[in-house]
Amino acid sequence: MSVLVTGSIGIDTVEAPSGKAVDALGGSSVYFSQAASFFAPVRFVGVVGEDCPPDFLQPLKENPNIDMDGLEIRAGSKTFRWHGRYHDDVNQRDTVSVELNVLAEKGPTIPENFRDSEYVFLANTHPGLQLELLGQCAGAKLIVADTMDLWIETEAKLLDELLGKIDGVVLNDSEAIQLTGMKNVIQAGLDIAGRVKRFCVIKKGEHGCVLFIDGQAYPLPGYPAVKVVDPTGAGDCFAGGMMGHLAATDPSDADLCDALHRAVAYGTVVASIELEAFSLDRLLAVTRKDIDDRFEEFSHLTRF
Repeated sequence: MSVLVTGSIGIDTVEAPSGKAVDALGGSSVYFSQAASFFAPVRFVGVVGEDCPPDFLQPLKENPNIDMDGLEIRAGSKTFRWHGRYHDDVNQRDTVSVELNVLAEKGPTIPENFRDSEYVFLANTHPGLQLELLGQCAGAKLIVADTMDLWIETEAKLLDELLGKIDGVVLNDSEAIQLTGMKNVIQAGLDIAGRVKRFCVIKKGEHGCVLFIDGQAYPLPGYPAVKVVDPTGAGDCFAGGMMGHLAATDPSDADLCDALHRAVAYGTVVASIELEAFSLDRLLAVTRKDIDDRFEEFSHLTRF
């Protein structure tokens, strides 16, 4: 099965203790697509402005497992830009500047030949836009979305509507607490899982994640990463690995819980690889075998 993703494409500037990357390839759908492509065919949907350099998305275009038919180059618009600065503790980050540009305009249109996608990931963007895109994928088997603190604060009503229409949601621990008003992450996760159709995954950065499904909480530690260069996009790569594995294995509804255990582990592994370099550089240098080798190592480390 293929997996469809729609989300941001960004021109990023990232400052970190390890160095700086200027005008680097970024954006939620970009990171997700590269990660998911190790497992399943990806259908890419996104918008850039006419200022986007011609070869900017070449790494994705050269990937035989990513179909770029959903890419729109919008005349008269400018590409989304983000500038972030990480502290010495890379779990802390400041946003220096954001230029929404094309992301503040109407959303992309999902091509007709993509609308039969059974696995759909709505990467982080305005929940109203996510709802609009959701309406173009009515026959999907599994729809999962990401969100962020801005939408929780400013678009609570639309976000609540979105949650009621999707199968799963991925967010971090501070966002889960903000969304529910609960101080306990486990309570928050169980509450959010009750708002969607099937499951919730709460990311906890270097401390791993927790899967919530069928009234249960399943914690998974993080991979013990030693080299952390740039965590930008790690959460999107986590989602890409998770959704890519689900699309590849295509579990039945009854088997979804078991499949998710393995899927979040693969997501954790792919994210741990991505943060070892700026932008997509590390993911462009590894193979599926490299990912499987680290997965086996991770499996061994978490077995008791």
